[in-house]
Amino acid sequence: METTITPLRATSLGRAHLSYLPQRPPVNLSFQDLSYSVSNGKASKLILRGLNGEFHSGQLTAILGPSGAGKSTLLNVLAGYRVDGASGMICTNGEARDLASFRKLSRYIMQEDLLQPLITVQEAMLMAADLKLGNKLNKEKKAVVVDEIIDLLRLGKARHTTSERLSGGEKKRLSIALELVNNPPVVFLDEPTTGLDDVASSTCLSLLKRVARGGRTVVCSLHTPSARLFSVFDHVYVVAEGRCAYQGTSAGVVPFLRELNLPCPTTYNPADFIIEVSSGEYGSHLDRMVAAVENGRCQRWRDYGLEMENSGCGELDIEQLNSGVISSHTYEYESSGYEQFSVLVKRMALQTFRNAGYLRLRFGLHVFIGVIVGALFSKMGYDASKTLFNFGFCFACVMAMLYTTMMPVLLAFPSEVMLIKREYFNRWYGLKPYFAAMLVSRTPATIFFALLYLVIVYPWTEQPMEPKRIVMFVTICILVALISESLGTVISSTLSVVNSMFVGPVVTVPLMLLSVYGIGNGDDPIPIVWRLARACSYMRYGLEGLIAAVYGPPRANLICPDEVAYCENRNVKHFVKTMGMAGVSYWVDLGVLCGMLLATNLAAYYLLRQRLSPNYAFRAVKVIGQFIKTKISGSH
Repeated sequence: METTITPLRATSLGRAHLSYLPQRPPVNLSFQDLSYSVSNGKASKLILRGLNGEFHSGQLTAILGPSGAGKSTLLNVLAGYRVDGASGMICTNGEARDLASFRKLSRYIMQEDLLQPLITVQEAMLMAADLKLGNKLNKEKKAVVVDEIIDLLRLGKARHTTSERLSGGEKKRLSIALELVNNPPVVFLDEPTTGLDDVASSTCLSLLKRVARGGRTVVCSLHTPSARLFSVFDHVYVVAEGRCAYQGTSAGVVPFLRELNLPCPTTYNPADFIIEVSSGEYGSHLDRMVAAVENGRCQRWRDYGLEMENSGCGELDIEQLNSGVISSHTYEYESSGYEQFSVLVKRMALQTFRNAGYLRLRFGLHVFIGVIVGALFSKMGYDASKTLFNFGFCFACVMAMLYTTMMPVLLAFPSEVMLIKREYFNRWYGLKPYFAAMLVSRTPATIFFALLYLVIVYPWTEQPMEPKRIVMFVTICILVALISESLGTVISSTLSVVNSMFVGPVVTVPLMLLSVYGIGNGDDPIPIVWRLARACSYMRYGLEGLIAAVYGPPRANLICPDEVAYCENRNVKHFVKTMGMAGVSYWVDLGVLCGMLLATNLAAYYLLRQRLSPNYAFRAVKVIGQFIKTKISGSH
């Protein structure tokens, strides 16, 4: 079914008045015999037990239950966030759900409000509109859409506030607003009221009800809503011990319990009471509750006391809902890969320039390191008595390029991955445009700070001021910095911040040791095992490249100071041979470094893709690893 973009007619109060949005057919979601299990060592644990249910378009649905009942798991399975270990049938409008197509139509707003930092509400919404609406709307119409959604979710006063300065309620509303930009038919929310006070929670749920009245299926998981919040929901689904204890309207809870001889006290919150009953606080009644609703199959209480505002659903929605015609949900990204790339580069560049504190810190640290290195190796470039120390200067440059670029990535990128995971799952953009934008946006800063360091140390240490040698030296340093940055991305794309900060420095230790292995042995042969291992260290090629840039032919003999009787390493060719680098070629080192840069970036892209959507081969590796880990732990 093709998507058209036309102004939606404004109807009565309660309708989400949104202009120029793509019109989507309503989606009714149903599931039969839905089960979910997780591996627990040698055995498996059943979380969901043959659940049945139906969530309708135009209704605000709450999934309730005691802690550990499986409500978040049910939401994750329905949203397609978790697929391994699930069984049963999930349908959209009576037809078997195609997961790939369903993910394109549904949006999942997670419990944590993961928002891009240093971006204002207005900017975030406009960028979301550019990504999700593409070029089908001009800038003026996109601005109208953004303004209407901001007004709908009452974010007008925070329009020019950056995300990290928003209150908890404003962050939650912005998370919802970002996903409404392209009018998704199905919206899932995990604990949308967590961390909010009663007033903010009431505002949030009222807005979600308005969104649902616009013809969308809105499903939330909640813990313990107040009586006032509980009454807002059109449909309630109670989960206990992985089974359905109730399905119906919020008004039908009290009559349902009364029919089971479980009268709810007059002054008691029905939501609290049914959760307490289902958790066994008043005795073992769960089996009777599950049997009464046939584990979700019974629809007797679905419309009890429900008064739907028919005016809240557009005429188009009602006609399509009654006809039940939805045979295809397929549509690709609304924006092209180049458009996604352009928006993401703009966003990343804006975030970089606004992070003034980080830029000042990075600038200061490069100057500080440059001053320290320059002072330690001052005026050694032409000094024949200190040639070995000048070799140490080249190694210090490699070390500086390694740590000043890798450590910031190890610290920041794991958090960025969580943001990517949310936006990628909700179909904001493809991974290729994102990865390309990331490389393009961060490379200029890496090159600038590398040049800042080299501008200080190169002349201070009196290295050859020949343009060709300067370009060769700078090029090698920049390549080492870029590879180190990419290696940091490889590590942090799969690990947490803590683990990344541990693994990163540990991984670099053997690379550093291998880079200097065999130094000073002249032409003495090195075992082939160590030669192969050394060939894997990009720092070795970086060091060789710097030595070739500084001492490569043609280079005259170095100057031996008058106060020194004899300078052994005055002859450059003799020194290079003594260091075991007689056969080094600068262009070979340059080519290998370029190849390693490409390889590390490809590895980072692959691992990030597997983090976001692992393929079967990658899952098999993880299963094998988990099996080995279980066997090892079991043997102890």
